[in-house]
Amino acid sequence: MSLDSTILVLGGTGTVGSRVAARLRDAGRDVRAVSRHSSPRFDWTDPGSWVGALGGVHTMFVLLPDRFGMPEGFLPAALRAGVRRMVLHSDRGLEVMGLGHLQKAEQEVRDSGAAWSIVRPDWFHQDFETFFRQPVIDGRLCVPIGGAGQGFIDADDVAAVEVAALTSDDLLGQVVEVTGPRTLSFGAAVASIAAATGREITFDGTAEGYRETMRADGLPDEVIETLIADFGRLAARGDTRPTGAVERILNRPGRDFTDYVAEAAARGVWRPAG
Repeated sequence: MSLDSTILVLGGTGTVGSRVAARLRDAGRDVRAVSRHSSPRFDWTDPGSWVGALGGVHTMFVLLPDRFGMPEGFLPAALRAGVRRMVLHSDRGLEVMGLGHLQKAEQEVRDSGAAWSIVRPDWFHQDFETFFRQPVIDGRLCVPIGGAGQGFIDADDVAAVEVAALTSDDLLGQVVEVTGPRTLSFGAAVASIAAATGREITFDGTAEGYRETMRADGLPDEVIETLIADFGRLAARGDTRPTGAVERILNRPGRDFTDYVAEAAARGVWRPAG
């Protein structure tokens, strides 16, 4: 791939996509990070917006919106526009958690005829400052996963692996599962945040606690029970094992959760309002 060829970043405003775009720019690459508010405009639900975003692109990074599958006709449109290489951001829990939309997207990427890489990360460190931030601030996080150890990984490490997949040939045709350097339960992660912030924060890994919390938030019972079943399968899988992919691909250690927590606490991520 020519160093001056444009790399399209889809999902470039989120936790990982923004980091992918920034790393590519820092490396001197021509990056086109698009959204519904960019120029050119890109909207997954509007095929008319795809052509302008895809024009002149050889390589693209694809991060689909949450619970959103690959739109019918998008990959053929990308190939017609000249895309010959793609990296798909997937999820390490897609099979256990029954994420059918991502399983289908992975298969479509494999079958597209383009050169491809698929990156499957575990939970992000930064989930504790996005999805889980308010419960942590409120002093109680509920996730019905018990004490099963997870492979929490820093979003910067995920982005670095995905940039490597975009800019070298080493990961072509591979599904890369990325984790942090050690296994950590949600309870231990919350305890680490509590220690760093000097606040009392508890973790409830029971289905009962999760059900109560989600009902209070107004989530329908059928949705709650589906989520509890999904998390139950993840818990039943048991402790994850670090894959070592970050260390192998980047030739450096992945960022430890404790280091992330210290930095995030210093930024005031979990400081209550007022």
